[in-house]
Amino acid sequence: MSKKFKSGFVGIVGRPNVGKSTLMNHLIGQKIAITSGKPQTTRNQIRTVYTCKEGQIIFLDTPGIHKAENKLGEYMDDVAYETLSQVDVILWLVEPTSFSGAGEKFIASKLKLTGKPVILVMNKVDTVDKSKVPEYMQLYRKLYPFDEIIPVSALRSVNLDSVLEAIFEHLPEGPMYYDEETVTDQTQRTIAAEIIREKALRCLKEEVPHGIAVEILSMKERVRSGSSADENIIWDIDAVIITEKDSHKGIIIGKGGSMLKRIATQSRIAIEEMMDAKVNLKVFVKVRKDWRDNAGILRNLGYDPKQIR
Repeated sequence: MSKKFKSGFVGIVGRPNVGKSTLMNHLIGQKIAITSGKPQTTRNQIRTVYTCKEGQIIFLDTPGIHKAENKLGEYMDDVAYETLSQVDVILWLVEPTSFSGAGEKFIASKLKLTGKPVILVMNKVDTVDKSKVPEYMQLYRKLYPFDEIIPVSALRSVNLDSVLEAIFEHLPEGPMYYDEETVTDQTQRTIAAEIIREKALRCLKEEVPHGIAVEILSMKERVRSGSSADENIIWDIDAVIITEKDSHKGIIIGKGGSMLKRIATQSRIAIEEMMDAKVNLKVFVKVRKDWRDNAGILRNLGYDPKQIR
């Protein structure tokens, strides 16, 4: 392996709903992290891997930094801050704006403590007047001495090559941490649960707040009767959507089960694409009151107990 091969860990941080997961998905060229129009969609640290002849980047997508209102929110903030200590380079993702508030100043104060190279990625520049972008970039220069500032559109994959080039510029020489075929450390079970949560968020829109979670109860592979060919493999998946209120359960199920069927159908199609196999998906709904403030339930859902206060 060439001595000039570079590798390292890159943290993606920012406020909720600025497009962190969309950026990561488009940088690696494959959807791993779920996205929605609602803030705080990402709850755990998600690792994805980009490998090329220049080197290997391990991206760490994090929950949006925000004012925590429950134990889940506290956990999400802890995950985001912990990421800053684990990485070689930090991408701070922001939206183009002429205003910076207490949230931006708070993030900048955290970044100053890391001593790591910080690249500001100004996302969604396709949604504003291009002549205003330099003004917005100057605003952020006053907040922090960035190593680089790069305007992009993650959704449209505009200028993402410049982001990768900037990252490799600041990464150290290092080994290949993952084989060339690896794109994430997330298990199929975890990704399946996240896909169902994404489809629920998208289908429910504003009808149910963010107080839902998804747990995979069972996930088993079998061969259809009378065949042993790979194309006849089918996965049986039982999942439960967890919500906080009885009234929300009715909304998730919908009239005659219509909403739950819609969520399950969209989820099944996406999971089949992810697994490249047929899927038999059954989705149920359960009420667990105030689950976002229940440390035991949070642990059962896979949130690191060491980071739950």
